[in-house]
Amino acid sequence: MLTLISFVVTLGVLIVVHEYGHYRVAVACGIKVLKFSIGFGKPLYTWRLKNKPTEFVIGVLPLGGYVKMLDEREAPVDAAERHLSFNAQPLKSRVAVVVAGPVANLLLAVLLYSVVNWSGMQEPRAILASPVAGSLADKAGLRGQETVLQAAFEGDELQSVRSFEDLRWRLTQGALDGRDLTLVLGDDPSGSAGQVLLELSKLGATEADAQLFRKIGILGPWTKPVIGEILAGSPAEKSGLRAGDVVQRIGETVIVDGQQLRQAIRTYTGDSARPSNESRASHAPQRWQILRDGQPLVLSVSPELKQEGEATVARIGAYVGAPPEFVTVRYGPLDGLWAGTVRTWEVSLLTLKMMGKMVIGEASLKNLSGPLTIADYAGKSASMGWTSYLLFLALISVSLGVLNLLPLPVLDGGHLMYYLWEAITGRGVSDVWMERLQRGGIAILLGMMSIALFNDVTRLLG
Repeated sequence: MLTLISFVVTLGVLIVVHEYGHYRVAVACGIKVLKFSIGFGKPLYTWRLKNKPTEFVIGVLPLGGYVKMLDEREAPVDAAERHLSFNAQPLKSRVAVVVAGPVANLLLAVLLYSVVNWSGMQEPRAILASPVAGSLADKAGLRGQETVLQAAFEGDELQSVRSFEDLRWRLTQGALDGRDLTLVLGDDPSGSAGQVLLELSKLGATEADAQLFRKIGILGPWTKPVIGEILAGSPAEKSGLRAGDVVQRIGETVIVDGQQLRQAIRTYTGDSARPSNESRASHAPQRWQILRDGQPLVLSVSPELKQEGEATVARIGAYVGAPPEFVTVRYGPLDGLWAGTVRTWEVSLLTLKMMGKMVIGEASLKNLSGPLTIADYAGKSASMGWTSYLLFLALISVSLGVLNLLPLPVLDGGHLMYYLWEAITGRGVSDVWMERLQRGGIAILLGMMSIALFNDVTRLLG
């Protein structure tokens, strides 16, 4: 139910804001608006404002909306009202009306990001976990527990890194843009500090997926390698582990954080130091060096091997790793608004670049998402709290605004393309070409929708 409600709210807010942008500018330009519809199909509810010509409608299919204006191309217009028709307006007014919808979505994103910035958000501190072996971070000399204070792309000024999510966003940008990122580190427990360069340009990244972050080597924030709640009868309990034990070493490997500890357990095979004639049913235990109440202790731990799909993974039956250290990220009024504007701009550029890469084949069409994925993420973000939902809503609003500015004839960007032709040649696009372009645009849009829906079903079934 939460997924359905959050999905309907998401669509409703985005559609209302988009269409209101068209409506508000049309009225400001002196155009008569006949209908403002949220949804398509049979009207569920209609109303009119006092002394206003516009009929407001809520349709049965809430997958879009439209603003119907007085227009001689659609129906005869009385001579006395011709000056109120859309087609009779100067080019600049028609451009303003068309562009107002996408701009309204982008302004909504700025507002949502700003609200989150003003209210504050609990985010993990930018303390690095141990890097993936052989990754960029590993080769750059990072070992884990370093605090990232500042970061800058090549040629840019250093900027403060407020949280791990802030750092992750910069890594995503740099990887997809092919720009190297310099990190300024604070003192870590080993006493190291200074700068490191992550050569993100060498990755040739086309998608921001889990595999990309494994190549970068920074998967999450640092967490203490401590044992939490232990299940009764589990390998952890049988080995003598207790909640609160801090793991310092497994075999000859020094354990730096919870992520590394989980990986050491997960990749256990039971083959280590086992004689060749020993039964396959038995497993050689791991030698764990732990710290309990400040006292060192050595235990033998034998994780249980389990089949998960085609992979065999090990489990000890205990919560592994403490929560990361959090910090409240909050901005002042002007700083928060500026940060919201910058984030909207950055997400817009990233969205355009990804769309461009998909068009030329550098990025997979699997990145296209449809209504099922949006509904799924709407429910998940809403369950995590209103802040997460606002961030999700802002992201979708940016995507909708950018999508509608694409030069496809059925979208707002297609109409802007017509107006560009009119501005250059002094005449509008002919009816014949208008019909051809509309058909082509519909075919492309239906193709994109089909791919997105296929991706949705594949993700849900996978």
